Amino acid sequence: MSRPLSRRRAVTWGAAAGAALPFVGSPAVAAEEGAQGRVFDVTKFGAKGDGRTIDTAAINRAIDAAAGRGGTVYFPAGTYASYSIHLKSNVALYLAANATILAATPAGGRGYDPAEPGAGNPYQDFGHSHWHNSLIWGENLENVTIEGPGKIDGKGLVAGGSAESAPLNGNKAIALKLCRNVAIREITIVNGGHFGILPTGVDNFRIEGLVIDTNRDGINIDCCKNVRISGTTVNSPNDDAIVLKSSYALNRVRDTENVTIDNCFVSGYDLGTLVDGTFKTSSYGRTGRVKFGTEANGGFRNIAISNVVFEYCRGLALETVDGGWLEDVTIGNLTMRNVQMPLFLRLGARMRGPAGIPVGFLRRVSISDVTTFAADPRYPSCIAGIPGHPIEDVKLSNIRHHLAGGLTPGDAVQNPPELETAYPEPSMFGTLPAYGFFIRHARGISLDNVDVHFGTPDTRPAFVARDVVDLDVHHCRADKVAGTPTFVLDDVDDFRVSDGRPVPEAKVEHADHQEL
Repeated sequence: MSRPLSRRRAVTWGAAAGAALPFVGSPAVAAEEGAQGRVFDVTKFGAKGDGRTIDTAAINRAIDAAAGRGGTVYFPAGTYASYSIHLKSNVALYLAANATILAATPAGGRGYDPAEPGAGNPYQDFGHSHWHNSLIWGENLENVTIEGPGKIDGKGLVAGGSAESAPLNGNKAIALKLCRNVAIREITIVNGGHFGILPTGVDNFRIEGLVIDTNRDGINIDCCKNVRISGTTVNSPNDDAIVLKSSYALNRVRDTENVTIDNCFVSGYDLGTLVDGTFKTSSYGRTGRVKFGTEANGGFRNIAISNVVFEYCRGLALETVDGGWLEDVTIGNLTMRNVQMPLFLRLGARMRGPAGIPVGFLRRVSISDVTTFAADPRYPSCIAGIPGHPIEDVKLSNIRHHLAGGLTPGDAVQNPPELETAYPEPSMFGTLPAYGFFIRHARGISLDNVDVHFGTPDTRPAFVARDVVDLDVHHCRADKVAGTPTFVLDDVDDFRVSDGRPVPEAKVEHADHQEL
């Protein structure tokens, strides 16, 4: 693959709009261009970049030419209205400053590529199991780059409902299936449709320095291996920001593994107000967040998340409800403000997948160095398995857990329903009976140096544990209202508290019901 344009080269080549630049209009000229690499300017292939002319054919001609020998397809400043753009192996797209690829609205019998016939299955929604009805898509490719500093605007894409499967409509900004060696860098995506970026079965995938402000999901990593997401901002007020999935979209089980997410920011500001810098919070509820597991027929292994900021959104969600496994996950250095349910670990039995797959498991998870402020008091952090299938071996350490407070036991659902087969969401159990942590159907849970505080006095207990074995609480502190227990234990075995406040020491071998 030819090297993608560096920032310095892009500035040099684009310095004068009318200059004789080394961009080319055919593979033959590209071969002669030599030392500076093979660069294919879409305007030399007929693209107008005026925001009105449909430039699809010109863009795809440039990509076809670049694919002949490998090269970079260059978008100078302008707005390139387009329908489906077909990526090819060994090709980079470079969007210069003030260059925008605009998803056009279907009109005059023209629109996006049809969704693949027969690609769907009963276990995933339409958007997850079709890729060709997208603004930019590629399948069975290698060595592909999409690079900025330009923009992709999905204005003409649909974001959900029956319109997604309607002829001529597109519903994803970038969709990739069964590709390898892919990089997406430094671009901005606005209004990305159902998915801003949907890679399925993509290996060796890098996402670096993106800004996404979108009307549905930002980035969904599905059935992928060796993924790096870094330095990326995702604002997604109506859906999730960065999501790991392991679905049945490929009609087989395939794990998502070896993934790092670092130095990112996720939020739920009003749509468009992140990119315009106004950061409004008037119109939408909290969504955003980093999540895995709502599509989890396969597994999640070897995941590391660090240095992520959450603002005005939901918190971190680790979920597996369709028979998949979630294990060997390390998470650290998170900051959350104005979030809903800071930490949500859920093992369920929705089992949307082929018959005969057993309930999955969630185990060996470490979460450390988390600071949360002014979280929604209805939904404190929650670790919830199901009867007979506990969440196992979870270590929480160095956590400052601050919720808004102000509730009473009468505000809560004292016996939250199990909802074993339900879609997992932080609000699924209703207002929880603890103000700090609600732990149910779990084994081997360790809380070390965890501080739990409220802004306004809250008369619910700080910790509620039910059907839990081996719960170790060390050097933890909790705010307390007089007459309110700190711990409420129901059907708990092997419980330990040491060096804590306001409960300094306690050892309980078994409790049918006990308050401390």
